[in-house]
Amino acid sequence: MSQYGYRWQKRRQKYSCGQRVKNMPKTLPHAIAPEDVKQLVRAITDTRDRAIILILLRTGMRIGELLNVKLEDIVFKEQKVIIPRSAKESPGRVVYFSNDAKVALKAWLKKRGAQKESLFYSQGRKQLTYGGARGIFNKWVKKAGLFNKGYTLHCLRHTYASELLSAGMRLESLQKLMGHSNMEITRRYARLTDKALEQEYFRTISIVERGEIHGKYQLRF
Repeated sequence: MSQYGYRWQKRRQKYSCGQRVKNMPKTLPHAIAPEDVKQLVRAITDTRDRAIILILLRTGMRIGELLNVKLEDIVFKEQKVIIPRSAKESPGRVVYFSNDAKVALKAWLKKRGAQKESLFYSQGRKQLTYGGARGIFNKWVKKAGLFNKGYTLHCLRHTYASELLSAGMRLESLQKLMGHSNMEITRRYARLTDKALEQEYFRTISIVERGEIHGKYQLRF
């Protein structure tokens, strides 16, 4: 094998083991468009499925984290979920859920089996599987007419992050909520908020043009 071939083989082996090669281009996370989020949520009629989608959308939890949530991990009064220590999230962390997610979760708790330990489960199982959660997401994405847009279950986590940044959350706060050990991972989401920046610019520059700061001085040509 030539020297070049040997280097290329080592490069492929390193990347196939899940280690990103230095200078390898990073792909941006894929967030769901705001109008599509509304369309998706409106399409969901099942109580359990609505709770699953809204909890993922409003907490930014990884799918595996949500599947492992037990009733004892939820603090309703403070609207938070305690994610326990694990191999990937060694220190554990706390995430919070919104009012709309709280309403959806309460509705599900009224219907779920009291004897079940896991928060979400499927028929005949103690715990919902990843494949089951993915099937639920795809079902409602298709029902909402969004199946051709390439959205995946993990897009809910990306949407959570990009929406909070667009609303003004600091990167340091988002990093803690997302459970990122490296700030550079969180910074990738800042690149998704260009549209929000554009809208903010035109909103504020119109105030300048109307003279609401230093008096009217809109230029005429």
